Amino acid sequence: MFKDLDPILHSQLRLAVMSLLISLKEADFNYLKEQTESTAGNLSVQLQKLKDAGYITVVKSFKDNYPHTTCAITDKGIDAFDNYINALRSYLPK
Repeated sequence: MFKDLDPILHSQLRLAVMSLLISLKEADFNYLKEQTESTAGNLSVQLQKLKDAGYITVVKSFKDNYPHTTCAITDKGIDAFDNYINALRSYLPK
């Protein structure tokens, strides 16, 4: 009856990041930080967990001599997000 929820996505901040990336496909660190209202440290940790799961890619570069981090959702991340949303639906009344 109830489907298992992906523990990687069952975190408010990680789910927020994935929700942003599902529509944008790619966003930089500062944008994600502002939109999620998280601290840089917490966001870094959560992005690493999403990256380790293969749900996002993280590219670090320099832009105007400043570090620039860009995150993009992967096909695996899109599938995981879709599965998570479908699993959540199993908890809602019909």
